[in-house]
Amino acid sequence: MASGDDDDPIIEEIDVYLAKSLAEKLYLLQYPVRPSTMTYDDVNLLAAKIKPKQQRVELQMAMDTKSPNYCRSKGEQIALNVDGTGYEENNTYSVKMMDNQTFSSIQATTNTSRYAAAIFRKGELHVTPLTGILQMRPSFVYLDKADNKTREREAANEGGDSSQDEGEEEAKAISVRFARPESEQARQRRIQSYEFLQKKQAEEPWIHLQYHGIKDGRSEHERQYLFCQRVDTSDNSELVKTPKEYLTMLMPPLAEEKFVKPVGPSNVLSMAQLRTLPLGEQIKTLMKNVKVIQFASLMGLLASGSDSVSVLRCIQQVALLVQGNWVVKSDVLYPKNTCSPHSGVPADVLCRGRDFVMWRYTLERSLMRKEVTAMIKLPPEDVKDFLEQVAVPRVNRGWEFLLPADVDFVKKHADVAQRQQMLWLGIQSKLEKVFNFSKEDFLPKNSLLPEPVHISGEQRLKLAQDRAQEKQAALQMDLNAKRAGSAKVRIKQEPLSDGETEPMDVSPPLPSSSGIPNGSLNGYPGAGHANGGSPSNVPSPELLDFVTKTFGNNPVLTLNELKRLFSLHLASIPAGHTPFGPVSDHMLQDAALLSRCKQIMVPFPALTTASADEQKVFGLWETGEDFDKHRRLLYEMFTKTYRVRRSAVQARLSEEFGDVSKTDLDRLLKECCSSYAGMWYLKGTIQS
Repeated sequence: MASGDDDDPIIEEIDVYLAKSLAEKLYLLQYPVRPSTMTYDDVNLLAAKIKPKQQRVELQMAMDTKSPNYCRSKGEQIALNVDGTGYEENNTYSVKMMDNQTFSSIQATTNTSRYAAAIFRKGELHVTPLTGILQMRPSFVYLDKADNKTREREAANEGGDSSQDEGEEEAKAISVRFARPESEQARQRRIQSYEFLQKKQAEEPWIHLQYHGIKDGRSEHERQYLFCQRVDTSDNSELVKTPKEYLTMLMPPLAEEKFVKPVGPSNVLSMAQLRTLPLGEQIKTLMKNVKVIQFASLMGLLASGSDSVSVLRCIQQVALLVQGNWVVKSDVLYPKNTCSPHSGVPADVLCRGRDFVMWRYTLERSLMRKEVTAMIKLPPEDVKDFLEQVAVPRVNRGWEFLLPADVDFVKKHADVAQRQQMLWLGIQSKLEKVFNFSKEDFLPKNSLLPEPVHISGEQRLKLAQDRAQEKQAALQMDLNAKRAGSAKVRIKQEPLSDGETEPMDVSPPLPSSSGIPNGSLNGYPGAGHANGGSPSNVPSPELLDFVTKTFGNNPVLTLNELKRLFSLHLASIPAGHTPFGPVSDHMLQDAALLSRCKQIMVPFPALTTASADEQKVFGLWETGEDFDKHRRLLYEMFTKTYRVRRSAVQARLSEEFGDVSKTDLDRLLKECCSSYAGMWYLKGTIQS
């Protein structure tokens, strides 16, 4: 005996016997809707029946109609609704009162190989394997019967009224259609359908049983079969297995089940079984069922303790981001070598059409089905299927996207949103080639970004130069005073009243003596009348407030990203309450320049894939913090190259400002840049 066994001595040895007399007939019935203290032992059981192949059991039990807890009027009303006023042999309630209740079973588990009923007697344990574990729950079939009675009465009344006006039936032409041969895929879908399974279950006949109570003599006789009737001495009388072999016998390794499990309806998903799958399969199965979901809702459906980083990694493999929500990818819904269940269109054609619909929803909240059908040229049934998955019809507004824009997710996971945006740009370029269109063709009538009054680049440049020359001297004096550490010089253009201060003007470009080439930052002139625009192009206070708050959370933004965030913000505002009015690209740029920001002229490579809006980069310039100087120095570095190394940024900061802490450097790069392949890029400017 090993020395470790001395601490855990054997107290008693019990012989275990395997009883096989009831091995294929023993069922465990559970009653989950009733406490264990209220048994059905003393209830009069009227009938019992079983379907052995499906392991379905029904028990009909009498109800105590004389109990003080029984409502007689309700019982009579239910009987009247179910059976009517007539007396027939097949009535559910013969006494015109609900005097019985039916219990129907469902399987608690499909695998009972590890479950058994055991009985202990005279130091021996006798074990009998279970055939099935069934949960008995009340059946409400009588309610369906009452509904059928109501419909029959209504049909009879309508038929009686119309029969008086019936005359001789006229001859009508009959069109004959011949069904085409059923394909193997159609046959598999039919076999797995809910209707087919219901029909197969109904084909097995019921076997009526005779019930014996727990105190009946026949029950006592049957209980004796729970004991092993015969002991075969030829079997091994002692355990000769090694401990490892014995443990393997007790807990055999899981083997794949070779029988085919019955398939339920496609829209029914067992969460208990789902959470046993790997995380990737869980997310894929969920997305195939829900089609569109917010990230917070997805985390709530997954097993507790799921890591959000792992979930984000998996969700991007099977879904795309649309208005901050995740929509399942088309190739997940329509795998290769499949076709449309409505029209037989191949899967690759369906994917292109659905991708077009999803891409349109990245631009606007609502779509018109006729316009989509005219563009992708797919059958109306397929287009409707695409829209029903992610949208709901609205009166006079077409099909509106199902969920509100999830702005919080986009702010929290800006890197994920940026990658998704790049994916959509790739999908857009493919769709433009397939369907022969451009993005401008689909700006909606109430476009978030209407075309402004056109002002040429030469006009803007000339106006900017004139304005810069007028204030060059004033700004130079102010800058020299700051560098010398002297008091701030105030340039007054007009008399000010007592206690009134003049706001600092940060909109014109810095002079060349500031260390940054003239025009490399904020080369875009201000908004309003100063840039030659019409008064309608002046940014509203609401727009300025939105842009200021946006840059407060994201110090560096491309024009493309600013437009996207603005579109999401508009989508989150209730319909009819938009405070901004029509907003153009130029107005957004002007609002950025008036919100303490400047444009950074990043020298993109010659073969860049960035669009024009992605090459317009704006950075937060003035917040009043001492940290602003670090940000400005970083912007200056990005006017000479479109990517930098961390060590170069650290060296430049140390050269200008002395020792800079790792915390400040990390904050600077995290706020303004994105990392890729060991290099740092301004946010939104990564070029693969």
